[in-house]
Amino acid sequence: MFDSLSERLRKTLGDLTGRGRVTEADVDAALREIRLSLLEADVNFKVVKDFIGRVRERAVGAEILQSLTAGQQVVKIVNDELVALLGAGDRTFHLQGNPAVIALVGLQGSGKTTSAAKLARYLVKQGRRPLLVAADPYRPAAADQLETLGKSLDIPVHRAAPGTKVVDIARGGLDAAKRLVRDVVILDTAGRLTIDEELMAEITAVTAAVKPVETLLVVDAMTGQEAVAVASAFKEAVPLTGLILTKIDGDARGGAALSISAVTGLAVKFMGTGEKTDALEVFHPDRLAGRILGMGDILTLVERAQEHVDEAQAAKMEEKLRKAQFTLEDFLEQIQQVQKMGPMGQLMSMIPGMGGMAKDAQDAVDRGDLKRVEAIIRSMTPRERRDPSVINGSRRRRIAAGSGTGTTDINRLIKQHAELQKLMKQFAGGGRRAAALGALTGRR
Repeated sequence: MFDSLSERLRKTLGDLTGRGRVTEADVDAALREIRLSLLEADVNFKVVKDFIGRVRERAVGAEILQSLTAGQQVVKIVNDELVALLGAGDRTFHLQGNPAVIALVGLQGSGKTTSAAKLARYLVKQGRRPLLVAADPYRPAAADQLETLGKSLDIPVHRAAPGTKVVDIARGGLDAAKRLVRDVVILDTAGRLTIDEELMAEITAVTAAVKPVETLLVVDAMTGQEAVAVASAFKEAVPLTGLILTKIDGDARGGAALSISAVTGLAVKFMGTGEKTDALEVFHPDRLAGRILGMGDILTLVERAQEHVDEAQAAKMEEKLRKAQFTLEDFLEQIQQVQKMGPMGQLMSMIPGMGGMAKDAQDAVDRGDLKRVEAIIRSMTPRERRDPSVINGSRRRRIAAGSGTGTTDINRLIKQHAELQKLMKQFAGGGRRAAALGALTGRR
């Protein structure tokens, strides 16, 4: 979502840091570029104006301009202000009560039902016992969708008979949670295509009946400034406690994510980063700011690795790397492990200094480059995967035919593997290199 904005900001700030000392004119020129970048990303005009004003006020002081590292300090100021912009409101996620009631509200199509399942999965990992409640009797198959998601996660779903009023569904869900000894109730409430008085009255009645400790508005980040308008309207009518931004992995310009908290005063508490039920992240303003400015987000990357990578497999892989015994079979396994962690471009943006390569990495995945590599390796015999040196001309032709690729693709993969083996032998030298390898794999 932030690719275009991120690329422009990195270039502008990179030019600034390369100068050492900077003048007030240099700062103003950079801020003009930043202003244009934010406006083109569909960030609210008033938010942009206030943001640029705060950055300039801090950046043109004599202490900054006379410093030898003025450019780097301006970048830090931009980062600090971006974190403040993203982090407005109280981001604490409350779970008081037994059961604690969480109501998800929003318009149709914003992703409420999927977000309810994602949030339930997140809570299970926190040691809680959630119950999902299908409180949308209007949308066809809404309850069926939630029940299907609940079954896939082994989380119970409460649904009422057709014709039951929304308030009664919510009350029934609360009773069911007590009966099933569930300590969190997640209400997937009804939405509408547009905001209307009937919708707001219904949400108000549900809130009064079951007293949710969190009322989270689910907003589609792909809708741009319309999402900000929707949040503002809901906030006026309903006692919201925060926001869930969905479709952050989409290709919209990202203005809603940057504007919404500053305009409404409501904190973004979670963001949806994909379609799967594990694609929900706690919202950390500093981490997102780091991704946007190309500084990376190592903490989120580590958290994803811990969730998706088996520790025993990681230890085994580290040992192979140390002994320079990394085969094509291992390479295939690593590709599969990395793909479980999320879109490749998203992962690249989390590595400091690699943000500029995120788009190219994702484009390579979209072109099917990784699929081709997988097909090539799967077309090899176990012996060929372990020892590519045995692959002669006839074997290359057989592998190419089996994988639907050309012998050039086979040669390229074998060459890349040989280069990787050389690199692994360098690491296997021990001492500081081995220590560096241990740090990279997260093991000591």
